[in-house]
Amino acid sequence: MSTLQKICLTITIIGAINWGLIGLLEFNLVESIFGANSLIPRIVYSLVGLTGLINVGILVMDLDEK
Repeated sequence: MSTLQKICLTITIIGAINWGLIGLLEFNLVESIFGANSLIPRIVYSLVGLTGLINVGILVMDLDEK
């Protein structure tokens, strides 16, 4: 697994944990750390979305190789 794949997977897992907390406990960890009305949560959410798309590409490439 390449370094880019590990970074993308880590960010995606962090996003998944945050969404799990939102769904189960109605607690948004990202907004509680950085504030609800700041720019940083939007950056974090954008990174999670981008890494999710990268992970889809990695999955498709991995399936093509097998």
